Amino acid sequence: MQIRTRLTLVFTAITGAILLLFAFAVYHTSVNNREREFYALLEKEAITKANVFLNARVDKQTLQDIYHNNRKILNEVEVAIYDTEHKLLYHDAVDIDFVKETPDMLSRLTKEQKLYFYQDKWQVIGLLYPYEGKDYIVTAAAYDEYGYRKLDYLLKAMLVGLVVALLIIYIAGKYFSRRFFRPINAMTERARNISATNLDLRIESSANGDELARLADTFNGMLDRLESSFDAQKHFVSNIAHELRTPLAAIIAELELSTSKDQTIADYKLIIDRALNDAKRLTKLSNSLLDLAKASYDPTEITFKPTRIDEVLIDALQQVQSAEPSYRIGVEFDGEIEDDTSISVQGNAYLLKVAFANLIDNGCKFSDDHKCTVSIGFDKTDVFLTFEDNGIGISAEDIERIFTPFFRGENKTFTDGNGIGLSLTHKIVSLHHGSIQIDSTPQKGTTFHLKLPHL
Repeated sequence: MQIRTRLTLVFTAITGAILLLFAFAVYHTSVNNREREFYALLEKEAITKANVFLNARVDKQTLQDIYHNNRKILNEVEVAIYDTEHKLLYHDAVDIDFVKETPDMLSRLTKEQKLYFYQDKWQVIGLLYPYEGKDYIVTAAAYDEYGYRKLDYLLKAMLVGLVVALLIIYIAGKYFSRRFFRPINAMTERARNISATNLDLRIESSANGDELARLADTFNGMLDRLESSFDAQKHFVSNIAHELRTPLAAIIAELELSTSKDQTIADYKLIIDRALNDAKRLTKLSNSLLDLAKASYDPTEITFKPTRIDEVLIDALQQVQSAEPSYRIGVEFDGEIEDDTSISVQGNAYLLKVAFANLIDNGCKFSDDHKCTVSIGFDKTDVFLTFEDNGIGISAEDIERIFTPFFRGENKTFTDGNGIGLSLTHKIVSLHHGSIQIDSTPQKGTTFHLKLPHL
């Protein structure tokens, strides 16, 4: 069932329930009013007939004849008069005697002075009527045919009105729900036309700032992120293809050269060394891509546990040192460590080691003296690390794009690289809810500042 149909039915049901409650309240009030007004009428009739009988002393037969004559054309009130000794003084129709007063009823009436009750659908009132120092018991009964007929007409009118009202409400609900969902349908049709080949399309958003406008803005924001992600993916794949093609082409060319003609042992060694260097570049690129893929996992799929930063840093230092023995790396601690938690983070040791190794390797290979100094400090909430070198530095223009994957700035001619290390480091630091900043002066050196929240 479509939402607009379900919404129409729910709206109709709620409105119908409200109308039904209102109709019930009106009908219940009408029933009570009819009963109360008819009891008041019976009381007036009882008192009037008692006055006519006791005060005007009209003959019994005359009063009874009037009652019987009126009874043929309307529901006349049947009145009976008793003295306090329960002796019948007057009765409109002894032959009918609908109420059939009993001694118990008369005694109770004498005690309570006024009674209201039903005899089948007839309403009956009994009251104690004082006259010239004596009390008389007067009862009056009648069937309110006119009142019941009015209630019946009212009930039928309300039922018909309720059905007609529900029909009108349903039709109006269908109309307005169709108008309300028209912009949603337009959004749906627009979204259906958006695919990977035309991610530049956007959903139209109104300027009134309502919920639908916010929904359209949210979709458009999602499409912006998807478009950026697709563009980044295309750029990423293109760069990977280029980075892989270069060393592979070099290896193939060198091996083809070695087989094209006889070479001296020295030439073969030179070709093997070149192919080996290209293979190492290829291996380093592959490892960097694998690490970048790991850092791009959903955080819920990465194992985080309490990790000491100094231990991870030492492991990264040893890894870089074993790969490049000529590198000189120094480690300094700003203050004494009294509590392990002040230098421990909730993190992934492998990814943190990759990030630290990248920064150390960058600092050493872009410095003439191949030296990098690492400092560790902490405060009440964070661990601070600085990676400082005296290398060629980074220009202000390159700093703005330094964390973009495969970006290599003006210093790419200084040494080999693939432009993945710093972007991978930035992703790992962000994954650990940290931050990284750069201070660099061309030809003087670069300092990377890392901040990670500790336990």
